[in-house]
Amino acid sequence: MSVIRPIAPLIRQFTAFFGVGLAAAVAHYGLLIALVEGGGFHPVPATLAGYVAGGLVSYALNRRHTYTSSRPHREATWRFALVALVGFLLTWLFMHAFTVWLGAPYLPAQLVTTGIVMLWSFLAHKAWTFA
Repeated sequence: MSVIRPIAPLIRQFTAFFGVGLAAAVAHYGLLIALVEGGGFHPVPATLAGYVAGGLVSYALNRRHTYTSSRPHREATWRFALVALVGFLLTWLFMHAFTVWLGAPYLPAQLVTTGIVMLWSFLAHKAWTFA
């Protein structure tokens, strides 16, 4: 029981992060699919546009529901933006590698990329952005 008690807040926090991630993913994937299927865009720029849309949703909801940060917006915003920039670059790198170099279909490639970037974002935001 004593081992579970210290990790309970981390589990709650990750669960909130995951829920926020679902909301951000709806924005991200919705725009990605609309741009690729409806607009004829290549998946890499389409996913980067989706990443930005999801990032806006993510900031607002994570600040309030996941990390309950008291850090001022002027400080948390630039930290969030820096973590998001790294996530943006990771998204570009993995989506480019999967879809261009390996010829993978864009949606499975995006699912794997999302998992990688989600882990990066959770750890970076917890340790630095909203700490």
